[in-house]
Amino acid sequence: MGVVDWGVRHFHGFGLSTHRGTTYNAYLIVDEQTALVDTVGSPFSEELVENIRAVTDPTQIDYVIANHAEPDHSGALPAILQLCPQATVVVSKQGAKSIPGHYHQPWKWQTVGTGDKIRLGRRELMFVEAPMLHWPDSMFTYLTEDHILMPNDAFGQHYATAFRFNDQVNQEELYEEALKYYANILTPYSEQVIKKIDEILKLNLPVAMIAPSHGVIWRENPLQIVQKYRTWALQEPLPRAVILYDTMWQATRKMAQAIGAGLAAEGVEHKIFDMAQADRNDVIAEIFQSGAVIIGSSTLNNGLLPTITPILEDCRGLRFKNKIGAAFGSYGWSGEAVAHIEGYFQQAGIPLAAESVRAKWQPDSPDLERCRTLGQKMGQALQQQKPK
Repeated sequence: MGVVDWGVRHFHGFGLSTHRGTTYNAYLIVDEQTALVDTVGSPFSEELVENIRAVTDPTQIDYVIANHAEPDHSGALPAILQLCPQATVVVSKQGAKSIPGHYHQPWKWQTVGTGDKIRLGRRELMFVEAPMLHWPDSMFTYLTEDHILMPNDAFGQHYATAFRFNDQVNQEELYEEALKYYANILTPYSEQVIKKIDEILKLNLPVAMIAPSHGVIWRENPLQIVQKYRTWALQEPLPRAVILYDTMWQATRKMAQAIGAGLAAEGVEHKIFDMAQADRNDVIAEIFQSGAVIIGSSTLNNGLLPTITPILEDCRGLRFKNKIGAAFGSYGWSGEAVAHIEGYFQQAGIPLAAESVRAKWQPDSPDLERCRTLGQKMGQALQQQKPK
């Protein structure tokens, strides 16, 4: 019943980039009783209602399942409940706090926990609490008989397509968006991801389809995305490096290129990103897959260039595992940028594997040689690194 949003290019409060748009998926089950699982963002409320009307009378909805409180999924609740005020809003234990906290409405509430069920007729809904995948209130809904798992944000992608199922779309694009979604949103909760996947598998529920709240629905070999999540949650990176920098007068760029030459001399694949030009969320996906992250900045006002701080905050907040780091930078008279980068690495739990390099003004030949040596040492350390 949901909506395809082809035009959105930034999502969530932190501006997650969505180059390929997104969808807001909502699912309608018509049985002896009718249930709507999740809604859409409030700007699309009218489209949701019209989609429901094409199938059934929305005033006859008996249950609205709110798997998660974020407004991209719950935003149309007021519009739906205005049409069917008799409906029961089903929420998780944490959702009983967050969703009323968003809407402050005297709706009819029902709180459920893992294993609780609601019979609609021939079919039954079963609920699985999924805290921190990716909010404390997150919940999965499972539809018996049809064997459909509706996990809200888990297993989704920000991906607008002409078709609704995984076997109908470009597979390379699909997995690019699925990995980017995981890297930017779910990385800090990787331990919970593994535990929840193991918990669900122990339930021995047959899964014919996984229907997330963003992107396409997994109907062909649906457990392939579950297996990918488990692999991603282990955070075992590839033996490659990313170099990130920003520069004022090209000095730090020259240093980045010299570091890259050192990595190449060790046979290590790498990518270099100018953070004044690169998309931060795309870069996070590259960091997620790489074993080494090397960050450089010119010094500005005794600190970092403003494009570098956000990616360092991301590294700290996303709590990447099994990575090594290094810092470099140029300066004119004070030179604190490198120390700031080192501090962020320490807070992020990313150990430094090579001595930092600072260059005053433009790097000279010895400076560039030190950069190449940094790259070589990082390449050697990366090749010896084993995931913990």
